[in-house]
Amino acid sequence: MELRDYVRILHKNWILIVAIALLGLCGGAVASILTTPQYEASTQLYVSVRNETQASGDLVQGSNFARQSVQSYVNIVGTESVLGPVVEELGLTETSASLAKRVAASTPLNTSLVDVTVTDDDPVQAAEIANAVGASFSNLVQDQLEVIESADAVSPVKMTMVQPATVPEAPVSPRVPMNLALGALVGLALGVGISVLRTVLDTRIHSLHDIEQLTDAPMLGGIAYDEDASSRPLIVHADPRNPRAESFRKLRTNLQFLAVSADSDVRGRSFVVSSAGPGEGKSTTTANLAIALTESGARVALIDADLRLPKIADYMGLEGGAGLSDVLIGRAQPTDVLQRWGSSQLFVLPAGRIPPNPSELLGSKAMTNLLDLLHTHFDYVLIDSPPLLLVTDAAVVAKHTNGVILVASSGATRKPEFEMAVKTLEAAGGQLRGFIVTMLPTKGPDSYGYGYGYGSYYGAGTAAVPDDVEQSDQPFGTKQQSPAPESESAQ
Repeated sequence: MELRDYVRILHKNWILIVAIALLGLCGGAVASILTTPQYEASTQLYVSVRNETQASGDLVQGSNFARQSVQSYVNIVGTESVLGPVVEELGLTETSASLAKRVAASTPLNTSLVDVTVTDDDPVQAAEIANAVGASFSNLVQDQLEVIESADAVSPVKMTMVQPATVPEAPVSPRVPMNLALGALVGLALGVGISVLRTVLDTRIHSLHDIEQLTDAPMLGGIAYDEDASSRPLIVHADPRNPRAESFRKLRTNLQFLAVSADSDVRGRSFVVSSAGPGEGKSTTTANLAIALTESGARVALIDADLRLPKIADYMGLEGGAGLSDVLIGRAQPTDVLQRWGSSQLFVLPAGRIPPNPSELLGSKAMTNLLDLLHTHFDYVLIDSPPLLLVTDAAVVAKHTNGVILVASSGATRKPEFEMAVKTLEAAGGQLRGFIVTMLPTKGPDSYGYGYGYGSYYGAGTAAVPDDVEQSDQPFGTKQQSPAPESESAQ
């Protein structure tokens, strides 16, 4: 992943990250509250060597001896010989081994000093034990370990307590600021880790950037999510000034540039609109795109080739009892079932009755002849077809058009499904001309800006109609229908 991907992850999951960091902070606070305060008391002993003559050479020799012996003395502070008398003297209820875990001894480098530190939950008792350990330690060294065997002999080693232990005023544990900071840092790291892992494991398409990584086909546009889409699917007609309607106009402009290709003269400006799976908004996208194209003055034929679950007639408010299936079996002529939508240059061919063999009908010679006929009378032919992963209908029809426009739904379409749809299309000999992402969020890092896309670069929204476009009133004497009321639910 690139740096912008990590920034996007942080932006998208900042609430989760902050929440987990706060939980870590609370965890540090709870740990501090539940931890029994521990106090630390220390005493310091000075080790020297007695020398009666006080000769300078002897003093140096004695000092060196003391420094060499200090490390050995430090190692015996935690033994039974030192701590046993302390337990007995202070009347402690614990054993010497248990006390040894709370007693620590050390010596600063190149010194003859011994520091004895005791930790206890009672500050007074910590100081008493530290002083008692220091005294017991001194007695052991002077009276037992370093003794010359003679009647009036005095131990050559002298241990002096230079810093008695005092009662500590504040506990050394728990360290509340450190615990809070550590808890917050652990929570922050955990939150970032969970966010990254969540993003890596999430195979759904959320943004235009996600889908651009899956295919080299151009991005034709993005349609923002609209919670009212089910009540007014034809937003271009229902609310022309709506930002979502403007996004369809920008899609129209991109399609006009895409239509200028070597195949346009042979196959006309015809496109199949499909998706990887159901419920991704392909039918509403096709219908709105068709309306947007007619606004530019183009003559458009909209064909509902979804002979399994047709929706176009319902969205457009047209009679769908007769349509494409009737033309393909020779029951009706195109002039009989093509219906003009309102006073525009949009003509709709509903699906008609659902046949038992949709794929065979769409791949028949009759379908080829129908498309050839429509190519000669319309500037654009848009074909709404079933999802690619469910049936082969879209791939079959795509062979006779300029190619397929694949629709993906943000937050619903999964990357493996989209990639499989592209491979299915390629295996069938179809051509992916571009993709559209629908239901893009309007807020957050994955939000869709209406100025984004190729259309904004070319000044989309009011593309002019090419000079060579014929704008006759009606093809084949088709019948006219009024625009539909926007009441049907969106696919």
